[in-house]
Amino acid sequence: MYKRILLPTDGSEASGRAADAGLTFAGELGAEVVALHVIPPFRVFSTDATMLEDTPEQYAVASRERALTLLAPIAGAAQAAGVPCRLEVLESDAPWSAIVDTAQRLGCDLIVMASHGRRGIAGLLLGSETQKVLVHSTIPVLVHR
Repeated sequence: MYKRILLPTDGSEASGRAADAGLTFAGELGAEVVALHVIPPFRVFSTDATMLEDTPEQYAVASRERALTLLAPIAGAAQAAGVPCRLEVLESDAPWSAIVDTAQRLGCDLIVMASHGRRGIAGLLLGSETQKVLVHSTIPVLVHR
């Protein structure tokens, strides 16, 4: 059935639960997982305090370290469950696009990700990376709530 499952995470509690569910599913199927975190590119003008205090080089190093810290629980849980796991860190303005592109590039046949459940005006104004993945992906997407 599924052989390689992409588990994108933003470090939130919801994406952690989705990753746990994806790992359990992968273990039951004998599949491997790819854990992905997408970093926003450095901006000179930003509301993100880390970008205001860092040089582009410092930001790149700190962002990669933070991404690996966010991915570490998935890697640890995968190892404990005996599920092969690959870690990916990408930089992109559009996380949804990086998720879809990574799934295609690495031959993933399922994406398991969280929905933060924004509804109404908040969902309309803020948008949803999950919704964008659902619209643009040709690979099946399992949305975990």
